[in-house]
Amino acid sequence: MSRVWNFSAGPAALPPAVLERARDELLDWNGSGASVMEQSHRGKRFIAMAAQAEADLRTLLAVPDDYAVLFVQGGATQQFAQIPMNLVAEGDSADYIDSGHWSAKAISEAAPYVKVNVAASARDGGYRRLPPREGWQLDPQAAYVHYTSNETIHGVEFHDIPDVGAVPLVADMSSNILSEPLDVSRFGLIYAGAQKNIGPSGLVLVIVRRDLLQRPGRPMARIFRYAEHAANNSMLNTPNTWGWYLAGLTFQWLLALGGLGVMAQHNRAKAEWLYQAIDGSAGYYHNPIEPGARSRMNVPFTLHDNALDAVFLQESEAAGLLALKGHKAVGGMRASLYNAVSMEAVQALAGFMRDFAQRHG
Repeated sequence: MSRVWNFSAGPAALPPAVLERARDELLDWNGSGASVMEQSHRGKRFIAMAAQAEADLRTLLAVPDDYAVLFVQGGATQQFAQIPMNLVAEGDSADYIDSGHWSAKAISEAAPYVKVNVAASARDGGYRRLPPREGWQLDPQAAYVHYTSNETIHGVEFHDIPDVGAVPLVADMSSNILSEPLDVSRFGLIYAGAQKNIGPSGLVLVIVRRDLLQRPGRPMARIFRYAEHAANNSMLNTPNTWGWYLAGLTFQWLLALGGLGVMAQHNRAKAEWLYQAIDGSAGYYHNPIEPGARSRMNVPFTLHDNALDAVFLQESEAAGLLALKGHKAVGGMRASLYNAVSMEAVQALAGFMRDFAQRHG
């Protein structure tokens, strides 16, 4: 079977070069005679691989030395609760920016552990724009400010880092991390599920300023405490060895391409190509997001007649274009353009869209 053009929102496309190397090393990794999944995480080979993966990530993002890098499990959804457990004490409050489905879920999951102040929300507008920064009602005494840098379902993205003063900024970057250069020093904590731009599902990346690890937080088991994971090099328990290995290969792939500056150029070009196909369709296709808030990673769109949705999905899949159905919360279509999605894939989609409009006009 030939490979398809994969526009899945997550688990998402992985770089072919990474998959090919993993295939070649599956039965005999690093001359060991066994796969990486069969190796002890306490063994020299795995420890060396893990250290190299962290070093490569630090190079890609220019992570300062006063930040710990953690490779943990549980998904980004677990971090919704784990962040307030670690960063707030009894009676503390935290500010949250409500920009879409995932930030709303972060608010809901944090509520049992911290007094949540929704400092700004775009809910009333259907999450078609970002809450204007000048309207944010921030508390200078908050334990942290949380925002979601890219909303995969609604297709909105922050294109700059919000200034929140001295309060630590916490960001869910699950769907746009590694898509462009990033000033990590502007953040207190960054977290990201792996299954968009890092690797397979089941791994979570946490980058946290070391002074925040000293906060007493709430009573919790050791397995939930970031400081414990940092002290044990992310091996407090058996890690996701396969996911960590594939993440390391992805970091090497990005470095070989020239780093995140090059990747940012690719991602801008891909998004512009697809948005032009939508905007230039004379209304046949429509993206509902305010142009300044449009995501480079996730592009939702509708057809002028939703009765054609099923036909569009059937024909696109037959044409080798995978996973274009929009999330049930918003309907329509969605194309996710993560790092591993090539310009060739985007051009194939745009070409199909033009052809479909001509045939079903």
